[in-house]
Amino acid sequence: MTLNVTVPDAVYRQMAELAARQQVSAERIVAAALAEQMAGRASRDRFLAALDKVPAAEPAPEDRLQCSVSEMAVPLSWGASY
Repeated sequence: MTLNVTVPDAVYRQMAELAARQQVSAERIVAAALAEQMAGRASRDRFLAALDKVPAAEPAPEDRLQCSVSEMAVPLSWGASY
């Protein structure tokens, strides 16, 4: 199937440079990017659908976390980009 799209020059240049570095066609880069975007959307939609099934209720006492908010905080060094 053929699809014609218009993209900004800067986006086209980045895509062409990526295709050259990976030694693949520009069409393959675009197809992969679209497939990745569609897969991400589907995953998000499935996640939100599953989340909608979770009852909006407080956890039972035995299911509550027994720590303070400060103990739950994740240090900035964990996966943070500066």
